[in-house]
Amino acid sequence: MIERDYYKKYIERALDRSRAVALLGPRQCGKTTLARQFVDIHSPNYFDLEDPSTLIGFEDPKTALEHLKGLVVIDEVQRRPDVFPLFRVLLDRVPLPAKFLILGSASPDLLKQSSESLAGRLELIEMHGFGLSEIGEKKQMRLWNRGGFPLSFLAKNDADSFAWRTSFIKTFLERDLRDAQGLDVPAVTLHRFWIMLAHSHGQIWNASPIASSLGLTHPTVRKYLDILTGLFMVRQLQPWYANIKKRQVKSPKIYIRDTGLLHTLIGIKTEAEIPRHPMCGASWEGFVIEEFIRSVEPDDIYYWATHQGAEIDLVFFKGGRMYGIEVKRQDAPTMTRSIETALEHLKLERIAVIYPGTRRYSIHKKVDVVPFDEIAGGMKGLFG
Repeated sequence: MIERDYYKKYIERALDRSRAVALLGPRQCGKTTLARQFVDIHSPNYFDLEDPSTLIGFEDPKTALEHLKGLVVIDEVQRRPDVFPLFRVLLDRVPLPAKFLILGSASPDLLKQSSESLAGRLELIEMHGFGLSEIGEKKQMRLWNRGGFPLSFLAKNDADSFAWRTSFIKTFLERDLRDAQGLDVPAVTLHRFWIMLAHSHGQIWNASPIASSLGLTHPTVRKYLDILTGLFMVRQLQPWYANIKKRQVKSPKIYIRDTGLLHTLIGIKTEAEIPRHPMCGASWEGFVIEEFIRSVEPDDIYYWATHQGAEIDLVFFKGGRMYGIEVKRQDAPTMTRSIETALEHLKLERIAVIYPGTRRYSIHKKVDVVPFDEIAGGMKGLFG
């Protein structure tokens, strides 16, 4: 059993200072397991909105919630987004008899009521599957191959993990996309769309070939992409635009956020297959970027690219300063023209080149080559 102490402490601190906390993240990432450490599932203060019996008692949510005291957990709140206006009323009571821990598998962009009704009352925490800091450096290849979903990572072997992810994708397409999002489109079409996105992993978004292949319009394909993003399956990394003479790319880059799901969609079943696959480098890039964002917690993230070929994988702000990250799956990365161009035009404080080696070294007064293992510790001494 891998403890989620980081998230548990984060929630405890958030509940101390806020009236309500929303724990958001993809389905099956461990939200419910963590919430049960705060409130027993059999307690009258625990509501699972995917449980039919709970839904019956939740037909009048005001009556169900207003008399409760202490901490109240409401799981899968996206099933009843209409309760958010009620939360505002309950959280404005003086004195406040109850605080709420709300669990959801959709981002605030899809739960618009939360931002509109609970501004200043609700603290948002985004939860992921297992990360490098939780599982340890020795198991990083397993994490890269299987991804961070607990049931995938903890499976007995790669075959069982692959089978779980295949089943997860099928269920997700049927329940979360077609049913919950009301998409009137065959699941097989959505599956093809997701596979196409997987083969675009790490690339600039281009709707034309995908729309043409599926027989859909550009706005429809864009809608599907935004929904997958809102359900924490896809990351759209937006471009940074600098005031320079060079023509710069203005479309987002697309990443499948969990590399285990990425590998399932492109047909990688075992660790041994990854280095031989044409998408090994792109998969590694996405894996590193997700781990970096989780550990370093930058304020804002982008990528930067010009039409002349200069590019930096990640541009981010932290403490009011702008930094860069370049990901290289090489034995000994060296200085490149892209890095020189990024330093010149973006005025970055520092760039870290992350690679799978074991030694940190400098290739420029503002550029360090840093082992991937250092991400788990927040890459101390580089940023800030």
